Amino acid sequence: PIFRSYAIVPMIGSMLASMIESVGDYYSCADISGAPPPTSGIIARGLAAEGIGVVISGLWGTGAGTTSYSENIGAIAITGVGSRAVVQCGGVAMMVVSIVAKFGVLLATMPQAMASGLYCVVFGMIVAVGLSNLKHVDLNNQRNLFIIGFSIFNSMSVAGPGGYFSTLDSNPFGTGNGAAIALSIFSSP
Repeated sequence: PIFRSYAIVPMIGSMLASMIESVGDYYSCADISGAPPPTSGIIARGLAAEGIGVVISGLWGTGAGTTSYSENIGAIAITGVGSRAVVQCGGVAMMVVSIVAKFGVLLATMPQAMASGLYCVVFGMIVAVGLSNLKHVDLNNQRNLFIIGFSIFNSMSVAGPGGYFSTLDSNPFGTGNGAAIALSIFSSP
């Protein structure tokens, strides 16, 4: 294998972002399922398991690592089912379905409006769960209000629909690999 810094540095950044998202997912999942908040040991074990998964993914040559997905938190909120056994059965079912091509054809025939409706429900639940986590925040503190407002406003005004980077015709950072990486970072909400 060949190791190049221009490939390694963005992956470190993406893993740090994934770790931060995962910690939020752990808290959200515990809150939805009625479990106590995760301890630092539980969070450390969860991040370690994700790290092991990323290493295995890299050894197998896949381009995507493993992480917790907020979509699953939305699914737990919608269905009310947070059992590990259900998730494991679902994983086995997905592996079996991926082997049989006819199931892929069936999913490909799903109307786009139906898929869009599913996304609206799932991502709406993700936003609602994220906002419900603010109940643990002191909203009388000006610092906390600033962080929340700054984050929401800038994510929409810089990278959101109609934001600065969505209206550009060319890359303002230049033409090199680093410029493409910078544009990708700043144009993703």
